[in-house]
Amino acid sequence: MRLPASLKTTAARLSALYLLLFGICAVGLVFYMTALSVRMLTSQTQDTINEEAVGLANAYQRGGLPLLVRTIERRSRQPGANLYLIADPNGRILSGNVESLEPGVLDVEGWTGRPFSYQRYGDSSVERRARAAAEMETPQVESELRHAAIALVLRLPNRMIVLVGRDLGEPERFRVVVRRSLVAALGVMALGGLLIWFFVGRHALRRIDSVSEASRRIMGGDLTGRLPVSGAGDEFDRLSENLNTMLARIADLNEGLKQVSDNIAHDLKTPLTRLRNRAEAALGKRDGADYREALEATIAESDQLIRTFNAILMISRLEAGYSAEQTAKVDLTEVVRGVAELYEPVAEEMGVALVADIPDGIAVDGNRELIAQSVSNVVDNAIKYSAGANAAPKVVVGLERRLGEVELRVTDNGPGIPDAEDRKRATERFVRLEQSRSQPGSGLGLSLAKAVMKFHGGKLELEPREPGLSVVMGFPRKEDAQ
Repeated sequence: MRLPASLKTTAARLSALYLLLFGICAVGLVFYMTALSVRMLTSQTQDTINEEAVGLANAYQRGGLPLLVRTIERRSRQPGANLYLIADPNGRILSGNVESLEPGVLDVEGWTGRPFSYQRYGDSSVERRARAAAEMETPQVESELRHAAIALVLRLPNRMIVLVGRDLGEPERFRVVVRRSLVAALGVMALGGLLIWFFVGRHALRRIDSVSEASRRIMGGDLTGRLPVSGAGDEFDRLSENLNTMLARIADLNEGLKQVSDNIAHDLKTPLTRLRNRAEAALGKRDGADYREALEATIAESDQLIRTFNAILMISRLEAGYSAEQTAKVDLTEVVRGVAELYEPVAEEMGVALVADIPDGIAVDGNRELIAQSVSNVVDNAIKYSAGANAAPKVVVGLERRLGEVELRVTDNGPGIPDAEDRKRATERFVRLEQSRSQPGSGLGLSLAKAVMKFHGGKLELEPREPGLSVVMGFPRKEDAQ
């Protein structure tokens, strides 16, 4: 017989194990509490018997056997009386409220070794069955309420035997009540546990099934799918949120890979074709100087392709979150000033005023080479696109501390990027918003700068100006870097 799927789950197995352990502990608790209750009542019964024996001994000392007999007769007639018996040396009952005893009870002086059965005067078996049926409404209780007692057997100097005892019916009834109460309580607890397991387990299984269904869709190729989050904030939600973050990361990487493949096929086709044409044209040259010129142009074109591929590789590594680049304390002031000094002749040649407003003593945690490369790309773009845009092209490089970050801002007064969607696309790989593509470049400058800022835990934003564009690079501030 095959088990249902719900019983094959880890939750069902753990629940069954917990219920088994709970049952074992509960049964042990029932027997322990019952035995403890009986021991306590038995101890109280023995204390009562000892007090009665002391009272009878005092009576015997004061008035001898006649006063002892009268005392026993008086106490025997009281409601709920203990067991009292006076017998001759041969064990024949002379006085008391006990009609008969289990054989051998009077043979040993002191406490009886175990509970013994007895019969009171006027208490026949028919009367016992009638009382059991009336009180408990079941014949089975007769065995549970059979007359049993414990007693203290004493011998007088004249060899007469005195027995003082107490019926165990009350402790036995108490034991039965305690046991039944514990069993009922544990039964209710077990039933509640099963109901809770059933409903909570079904809810958990439904959530797991929904996660499995979403996982099957994602494995089928739908990377836009996400695992369901109920909003309860429990471990299932935390797991789903982490997996959704991972899936979003995988989707971004796949989309980036697709874009890289498309852009490489589109943007590198032209330089490769140009390289081939130059090599083919060189075959028709006859002069050595012409050959040299053709080879130099080919090498320059090849170097540009190598730089492009190196930039693509660097961006991919940084965006994937792993890189061999090491970080340390970097003097950002020195790096930015060095880039500004490097591009100052280039800007002057292109008729662009390059202004650097860089205070001293600003440092960040990062990689010097990567930061310098990204700043160079941004400054190069600003100079390139502001040249010739108006009568007084100008690029301003500013660096300042802000709350929680160090902000590097490169601002130009060129044509800028008015459209918000275009500003968002400008940081993607191989994206060149200039349709004529008259400006040199591969469209990887801002993309590399964005990857570098992501590697450093910072941000890169494009803000519109009137006129021009402002590129903002925000580095996180750390106390140990200041």
